[in-house]
Amino acid sequence: MRRFHGLYQALDATSRTSRKEAALVAYFEAAPAADAAWAAHLLLGRRGRRTVNTRHLREWAAEESGLPLWLVEESYDAVGDLAETIALLVCRGDGSGSGDGERGVDHEGQLEGLADFIERRVIGLAGLELEAQRALVLETWGALEAGERFLFHKLISGGFRVGVAGGLVARALAKVAGVDRATMMHRLAGRWQPTAEAWEALMSEDEGGDPLRPYPFFLAHAVPPEVEDLGAAADFQAEWKWDGIRAQAVRRGEESVLWSRGGDLVNGGFPEIVEELGELQAGTVIDGELLAWDGDRPMGFHQLQRRIQRKSVSKKLREEVPVRLMAYDLLEEAGEDLRPLPTAERRRRLETLVRRASLPRLAVADVVEGSSWEALADARATARERGVEGLMLKRLDAPYRAGRPRGDWWKWKVDPFTLDVVLVYAQRGHGRRASLYTDYTLAVWNDGELVPVAKAYSGLTDKEIRRVDAFVRRHIIDRFGPVRVVEPELVFEIAFEGIQPSTRHKAGLSLRFPRIARWREDKAPADADTLESVRALMGEPS
Repeated sequence: MRRFHGLYQALDATSRTSRKEAALVAYFEAAPAADAAWAAHLLLGRRGRRTVNTRHLREWAAEESGLPLWLVEESYDAVGDLAETIALLVCRGDGSGSGDGERGVDHEGQLEGLADFIERRVIGLAGLELEAQRALVLETWGALEAGERFLFHKLISGGFRVGVAGGLVARALAKVAGVDRATMMHRLAGRWQPTAEAWEALMSEDEGGDPLRPYPFFLAHAVPPEVEDLGAAADFQAEWKWDGIRAQAVRRGEESVLWSRGGDLVNGGFPEIVEELGELQAGTVIDGELLAWDGDRPMGFHQLQRRIQRKSVSKKLREEVPVRLMAYDLLEEAGEDLRPLPTAERRRRLETLVRRASLPRLAVADVVEGSSWEALADARATARERGVEGLMLKRLDAPYRAGRPRGDWWKWKVDPFTLDVVLVYAQRGHGRRASLYTDYTLAVWNDGELVPVAKAYSGLTDKEIRRVDAFVRRHIIDRFGPVRVVEPELVFEIAFEGIQPSTRHKAGLSLRFPRIARWREDKAPADADTLESVRALMGEPS
């Protein structure tokens, strides 16, 4: 555990990729197999679920620190991170835990390795009665230093993360194993478990892995400001950019699975598609987009959300939200890895496969015709009325790569929607922004009343954030827990990707991916947009 905490500190202390990679390689070369497996699992973002109620953690911290619970809550509000707050509160100022420093150590006087620590003190917490949970948490506090307690709290809350990209972890692991990065990314895909046996297989020359694992996804960059800088339009295949769930359909042996880009199996939400995949030849892998589909067009992402992460889908939901897999690449055919082939050849084979299969829920993404950038720009201008996000541009001679290399795949999204809105509520941020009001609730007018339509956490410069923070502190008119009601004087322009109906919000709608585009200091609150104008953007009658 202490070796992993040292790695965490090393990764958190630098922004230089070379130093992060060196720290990762050093750790993985020295760590026991089981510890290395768990470290890779965590660093790749495969966090576990919460194993203890955070309310109980706050109560136990109050008891141990001798502070009233309200002061623990206020401290949390000021610090902005519960793991850090409790790690500091249960420290008695001498660098040790809150109890006997020998509690929670093994017979050699050393804290367990990462694997044993997680299995006993993190996963093991979930199966205990409340009083036994409390005893184990207090014992662990006594065995750890403040920084280690912080890490412990992140692990038991399911909120562990550190500033290192999955691709960098894969590169470090590839260096340790002596293979290339793309091979390691493929080995890490699928149902990979954090065990010593899995680690040994991961590092071996003849690693087999999950037979139903997907390939690493190929991801695109946003087009440059001048799309002509990419070269000739004729060198690219243009497709519609669908607004669904990126997925790989894998058919191997007698089994079929659907993998999301995040590495999750999503079979439960799309059983009719999984059933149809059984008609394909074994050794087939298709890259595409899962969509809610009605007739000849997508139904919108908000409808697809009704299926996401479901373990089963009722007959009623199947009828209300029919789905399809929009295929746009063929990665494997009859067991042959097609990724080294150029885009044009993979496309030809995909069209042949889908045509022969003739499955009602499997379709091929249309190629958007256009021999010039002007023609493609005209097509892109029709994206919203088609229910898509813009265009994908794929170089015709490119292989299917792993990760996000630059040059071959580009996304040319439509310009975002914009609105002028008024700041009505503010809340302190988290982590490094815990002392500043950086989380904003923004509203539009409706019948003379400001109605919240979005929350935004990004888009302002550091200087602007400090100015807004100073304004909030001077103009608080009410408070609800950590939320501050602010005099409605500041106007911002927000950008967002879409609008969808919502029964959870007073406005009856929600905005997708809102962020602040600019501070409209030239506008008064009365100049902000109305709910009627938002509904007009959504295409609804006012």
